[in-house]
Amino acid sequence: MYSSEREFNKVDPAHPNSLFGMGNPLLDISAVVDKDFLEKYGLKPNDQILAEDKHKALFDEIVKKFKVEYHAGGATQNSIKIAQWMIQDPHKVCTFFGCIGEDKFGEILKQKSEEAHVDAYYYEQTEEPTGTCAACITGDNRSLVANLAAANCYKKDKHLDLKENWKLVEKAKVYYIAGFFLTVSLESILKVAKHASENNKLFTLNLSAPFISQFFKDALMEVMPYVDVLFGNETEAATFSKEQGFQTEDIEEIAKKAEALPKVNKKRPRIVVFTQGKDGTIMTKGDKVETFPVLKIDQKDIVDTNGAGDAFVGGFLSELVQDKELEQCVKAGHYAANIIIRRAGCTFPEKPDFH
Repeated sequence: MYSSEREFNKVDPAHPNSLFGMGNPLLDISAVVDKDFLEKYGLKPNDQILAEDKHKALFDEIVKKFKVEYHAGGATQNSIKIAQWMIQDPHKVCTFFGCIGEDKFGEILKQKSEEAHVDAYYYEQTEEPTGTCAACITGDNRSLVANLAAANCYKKDKHLDLKENWKLVEKAKVYYIAGFFLTVSLESILKVAKHASENNKLFTLNLSAPFISQFFKDALMEVMPYVDVLFGNETEAATFSKEQGFQTEDIEEIAKKAEALPKVNKKRPRIVVFTQGKDGTIMTKGDKVETFPVLKIDQKDIVDTNGAGDAFVGGFLSELVQDKELEQCVKAGHYAANIIIRRAGCTFPEKPDFH
């Protein structure tokens, strides 16, 4: 890199609170399990679902039966944390809002956010315990079962609307919310999305899981006109296409059709980014769709793929918030995902080595 170019890249460094995330803060309970365990609870090897009554015993059983690790999780929180790790300095570029319980797990989440230098403002309540997510790992698949509990109790009027909290929203220039939060507080998402749109800031959303496109379709489509960058993976894209009646399974066509959906802020064309595991990531750019190969990794180096999608988004956002080119954002996403899959859970080494 030429020194003049390096100087140029310093024009817009990341400022504190410039990236805002809001979502479900969960404590991941992660373990390598066996096929019998998945079958017992009716789980697919690679999926994300919300816990039902039949899964209640799963959370106790996984702890008793397997060697578990606890990690701070929740999709949005993971991505925000990765973005902060990629940026390094200054601290607290990233803000996070979500709801936890006043309990031990809640304390762990607060401590982990602090260690990650994320500016987390949790709405704390006593009705429900802090949410958990069982990450059931088999080979390089992971089946996630989320028991939202406290995360489901986020209230716009009790937290987002408070003057000092809304000030932090106003400070940001890029916003990220995982589709999972659509099941919790649509009104909070809409308030943030409309603020971004009215002020020509970037609002980004993730399709997150097939069930969001299937069962929370109305909420998703209420937010879609405000979405500047839409993330998803190949499975989520296929489900979205089916639910929207796009009548195509071709991922590039799905991306184009998603890009063309109605949009409020006409100053920015929507960008659609779909990851495909070890296959290339596709991104719409105007009327083109580009494919970017992921970094090669040896199968034996993959520890678990839990958090890979979140890491990709975190890497992407870390460059987006610094006004970098979109190609550079994808590159950063691939770098972060490549690091995460070499480790258990959504964890990372002390410093990134990304240029």
